[in-house]
Amino acid sequence: MAAGTSNYWEDLRKQARQLENELDLKLVSFSKLCTSYSHSSARDGRRDSSDTTPLLNGSSQDRMFETMAIEIEQLLARLTGVNDKMAEYTNSAGVPSLNAALMHTLQRHRDILQDYTHEFHKTKANFVAIRERENLMGSVRKDIESYKSGSGVNNRRTELFLKEHDHLRNSDRLIEETISIAMATKENMTSQRGMLKSIQSKMNTLANRFPAVNSLIQRVNLRKRRDSLILGGVIGVCTILLLLYAFH
Repeated sequence: MAAGTSNYWEDLRKQARQLENELDLKLVSFSKLCTSYSHSSARDGRRDSSDTTPLLNGSSQDRMFETMAIEIEQLLARLTGVNDKMAEYTNSAGVPSLNAALMHTLQRHRDILQDYTHEFHKTKANFVAIRERENLMGSVRKDIESYKSGSGVNNRRTELFLKEHDHLRNSDRLIEETISIAMATKENMTSQRGMLKSIQSKMNTLANRFPAVNSLIQRVNLRKRRDSLILGGVIGVCTILLLLYAFH
């Protein structure tokens, strides 16, 4: 009886290891498929529209993805069933002395199953995200091509609008440059006015600090004014004398 149960356990372990090996190979291929899809999508996005020789058709990759996903899900389901059978075996009352060792082995197989399941769902989600992004980009490219291939009148009108837009942008740029020059000139004049005020303030300070100099300047100005008055008076008298002499 013990030999029979031992053989049953070994058969379950053998099935589990075989399924794990198959899953490992499938997941590697599945990951390579997603990577190649991402790279080919990037190359297709950079390839010119006149190039009609894509490396691999997107629909073929989609079919391969769906097929491999179904196969991996089936393998995961089978491995889950084997783990369940191993759990039922460890819970039986026939092998109490080996229960700890069996539980350790079962836990290791469960961890492997959990890792494979997580990796599968992660890779699948990445593939779906890339495919949705490529579908969106393809729709945008189609809209752009449809717009470009519109009627000549619409293209001509669009071209005129674009030219007018460029003219407006250039005008705005020139206005901004003119405003910048005016602001710089204003700042320069303000700075010069400040310098002149500073010089005037210093001159007033010097005049107030040295009253003798200020007094001397005032005397000089008064003497010049007096000399001007005397000279004007002499000229006036001489002019009157000449007139009297001429009419006499």
